[in-house]
Amino acid sequence: MERDGSMERDKGLNRRLFLRGAALLGCSAAAHPLMTTVTLAGSDGGQPLGDQRLIVVILRGAMDGLDVVRPVGDAEYAGYRPTLLAGPPGLDLDGYFALHPALGGLMPLWSAGELAFVHATSTPYRDKRSHFDGQNLLEAGTGLDVPAGSVKDGWLNRLLQVTPGVQVETAYAVGQEAVPLLAGPAAVRNWAPETELVLSPQAELLLEHIYHDDPLFQAAATEAIELTSEERGVAAGGMAADGAADGGVRLKSVAALADFAAARLRADTRIAAFSLSGWDTHRVQAGIIGKSLAKLETVILQMRDSLGPEVWGKTTLMAMTEFGRTARENGSGGTDHGTAGAMVLAGGAIRGGRVYGEWPGLGAGDLFEERDLRPTSDVRQWAAWAMRGLYGMERGVLEGVVFPGLQMGPDPRLIRV
Repeated sequence: MERDGSMERDKGLNRRLFLRGAALLGCSAAAHPLMTTVTLAGSDGGQPLGDQRLIVVILRGAMDGLDVVRPVGDAEYAGYRPTLLAGPPGLDLDGYFALHPALGGLMPLWSAGELAFVHATSTPYRDKRSHFDGQNLLEAGTGLDVPAGSVKDGWLNRLLQVTPGVQVETAYAVGQEAVPLLAGPAAVRNWAPETELVLSPQAELLLEHIYHDDPLFQAAATEAIELTSEERGVAAGGMAADGAADGGVRLKSVAALADFAAARLRADTRIAAFSLSGWDTHRVQAGIIGKSLAKLETVILQMRDSLGPEVWGKTTLMAMTEFGRTARENGSGGTDHGTAGAMVLAGGAIRGGRVYGEWPGLGAGDLFEERDLRPTSDVRQWAAWAMRGLYGMERGVLEGVVFPGLQMGPDPRLIRV
C-alpha cells in the first residue's frame, strides 16, 4: 500500500476493515470452513453480572445428538444405525444412554457432576432443515411467530441490553464479525484466534503507525502482533505453524481459543461465545464426527484447566446446534438433516451427571415425520433457565425480551447456585 505521509489519510481508513483487508497488510484468514471468532462481554469488577460465567458454543453443521449421546437402551436404536455402531462401543452414562467414545476424556467430569446433556431438544425450526435458517433461528432466539429477518440482534446481546450497567471487557476484533447471538445494540468486541497472521517487520511498523492515535485499534493491533510473536517457533509444542514467509503463524488451535477466552473469564469477562464447525456428517460420519468431538472435548477440558477450580466452579458451558440428524443412517455411512438433537452442558455451576429432557422414543409412531427424533423441549428453555439460575434474570424478561414468546415451563434446576 502506497503512503503519502498524511496521517489524515490514514485516519480516513474504514475501521471496520481492520485486519480484514488482507492485501493491504499481507495477512490472510485461515478458515476451515469459516474462521472462528470468540466474543466476550463483562463489566467493571464483574458487576452486575455477579461472579458467574456463561460460555455458549455454537456447533455449526448440525451435530448428531443420537451419535453423541446414544440411546442404547431404546430397542429401535441399533437397527437404525448398523454401520455407525460397528466401531468401539459407547461409554455407559446411566444404563440407558452411552457417550460417544471420542468424548471419553470427559467421563471424569460426568462422575464429578460437572457434565450433563439435554436430549430430544430443538429450536422451533421445522421441516426445511436449512443450515442457514436453522442457525439464524438458534442465534436470534426467536420462534416461528417472528418473521424471518425481523430480529437483528441475538439473544445473548438482548441479555446484555436488559442488564443495566454492563460494560464490555476488552476483547479483540481480528478478521471477522461477532457470532450473531451476541450481535446487537449492546457493545461487544471480538477476536478471531484462527487467524493466519503473516506480517513482515515493515507491515508491523505500518500497522502500528496507522492506528497510533486510535486507542481501541492501537490496542488491538498491539495484541495481534504480540500474539503472533508469542506463537512463533512453537509448532513442536502443539501449535499449528505453517512455515509461511516472514515468520507468519496460523493460530488454529482450539486450545488457544479456549485459553484466550479463559484468561478473560478469569478477569472481568462474564460471557463468552464462539463456534466450532465441522458437524455436517452426510457421509462417512464415523470418521468425521470423532474429529469434531475431539475439538469439543479439548475446548471443555482446556477451559476447565485454564480457568482453575475456583472459576470453573462458577462456570456454565452450553454447546448447542441448529438441529439434529435423522434417526436412520443413510447409504453412505452418514446421517441427513433432522430435527431434535442434543445439547452438551459442562462446568462446576451445573447439576451434572444426568441426561436432561423427556425421551420420546424411536418407534415408528414416535418419530417426527417418520424420520427424525421428536423434539420434547426447546433449546431456548434450557438457555433461559441457565441465565435465570446464573444471573437471577426475571422470568418475564427472559420470556418477553431475551427470548420473545418463549414459555419456559417448569424449572429443571440446571444450576447449582
